Amino acid sequence: MLRSWRWAGVALAVGVFAAGTSFAAGGWSALVIAKIVVFAALAFLLSPLAFPRSVGAAAAVERSAADGRPVIYWRPGCPYCQRLRLRLGRHGRRAHWVNIWTDPAAAAAVRAVAGGNETVPTVVLDGEPHVNPDPAWLRGRLLTLP
Repeated sequence: MLRSWRWAGVALAVGVFAAGTSFAAGGWSALVIAKIVVFAALAFLLSPLAFPRSVGAAAAVERSAADGRPVIYWRPGCPYCQRLRLRLGRHGRRAHWVNIWTDPAAAAAVRAVAGGNETVPTVVLDGEPHVNPDPAWLRGRLLTLP
């Protein structure tokens, strides 16, 4: 699956433009450096690098049945998905991540449990769906997995 870099590119372009105009107005300053750092961090958070590689919904469900790890349905640019991913930290790699924008079956699965809406993040753990769960709860569950 092709991973979307669109929003990361937009954030980086805006950052380069903002830092460039500040640089042109007064050379290197703390403001220019701060703009570069902030927009580079935003570009990283919006990039596919912040999330583990997505798998298809069918493969994720199959893997989850085999290893007991949760399936997390997400989409790029979702602030709640970003919050969940950041709070899970490195433990987020213990889950199977499914991008609903690249997998129609995943979007249908989310709509089925979220009242017809594509509300993400939706986590399926032990066959039980949880729409926009508390990150601390999910992190605790991930820590108990082998």
